[in-house]
Order: sequence, then C-alpha cells, then structure tokens
Amino acid sequence: MKTLVVYLMAMPDTPALAEAAVEAGADMIELGFPFSDPLADGPLIRRAGERALAAGMRTARCLEVLAETRARVDVPLMPMTYASIFDAYGWAELERDARAAGATSLIVPDLPADVHPELRRVQLVAPTSTEERLRLAADATDGWLYLVTVTGTTGARAELAPTLAPLASRARAVTDLPLYAGFGISRGEHARAAAELTDGVVVGSAAVEAAEQGAAALAALVTELRAGLDDET
Repeated sequence: MKTLVVYLMAMPDTPALAEAAVEAGADMIELGFPFSDPLADGPLIRRAGERALAAGMRTARCLEVLAETRARVDVPLMPMTYASIFDAYGWAELERDARAAGATSLIVPDLPADVHPELRRVQLVAPTSTEERLRLAADATDGWLYLVTVTGTTGARAELAPTLAPLASRARAVTDLPLYAGFGISRGEHARAAAELTDGVVVGSAAVEAAEQGAAALAALVTELRAGLDDET
C-alpha cells in the first residue's frame, strides 16, 4: 500500500482538519510551523503561513497545536519548518519539545544533510542533487527520503514533473528506504503516476487550499488522492 502524506499549516483548527484527513485516508500529517521567509514554499503555502503568523501562531503555539493533533490521531506527525526557527528557539530544545508534543520526526528543507547532523530528520533531495549529496541525504534521513519532484517552490501543477522518474531511479540506487514524492502533486492522477515510481506522495499546496474551505473539502481531496494511490497498487 502506498503512503499518503498530507501537509497542513499549524492553525487553531488544524487538529480537527488533521483528524478529517486521517479518517479520509491520510497516512501521515506534515505540520507546517510558519516562517516569515519560507524559501521552499509557493504562493498558497506562503499565504497560509502569513495568515498563521497574523493569527499568532508562533513556535510555542505551534507545539500546542502539534500536541492537540497528536491527541486526535495516531499516524506519524512531522513538523516542517526552517532553520531560523531552530536558531531562535534552540536546536536541541525545539527537537526535544516537538518530540514531547508528539512529533515522529522533523523536516527542515533549508538545512543541508551535513549541517546539524545530530538533528534526526527527514532529508530532501531534488533533481539538482549531486550523487554525493543524494547518498549523504539517504544515509542521514530519518525513516524515508523526500523526493522534491521539481526545481523550485511548492505549488500545484498541471502534470507530474518529468524529472521525478530519473530522480527516483537515482535515489533507489542508493537506499532501500521508502521514497515519497512531493511538490506539484495535487490530484488523484498525479498521485497515481507518482506512485508508479515511488512508495508514496506528499501533498501540500492542494491540501492547504482545500483545508481553507473546511474539513469536508479536505476530506474530499484526500479521498481522491487515496483512490489514485490505491488504483495504482
């Protein structure tokens, strides 16, 4: 069975949204801790982060949302944020507090694999990653490897990037860990195509957009994505 990871921005209503997503078929929840300059995020997630910051979602409050989400779901939870948040909060302190609140692992997209190696986290690789970087990330990653399907920021796209197939092949050559593809996956057909090449998908911008419309809209998207993944298998 292929894995479906759904990204949600940390907000007061996120625990209920996460519960709806899991009930509809999400296997993991990636929880965004907002940052004022999110380099890897496209316009939808960037705007969601701006709204979260305007609503007072600072790191301590995000940790509370993480704990509240953990109380509602028993799937893996992975906070995603940027290195500057760790710098401000404290590297060891944020990892400790996140795991105490229920985090399964962490994702820090602007942190190279060989920087702060003591922080166990899911590593990202992209089509531009060298063989050395790919192998380093695969060796250091926590549980699975995040394949960034495109060069650029997150965001829904019309079709699956052609760069995924060669990246998945290169990654498969250096690790037996699960490979999950993200960036640009927004529909069931995308999920189906990506799952032919990888072990699962991460859906961000489309999930954030659906979540803004409420739990029912998010559940409908997750149901479509789940059907696409299950159809492939």
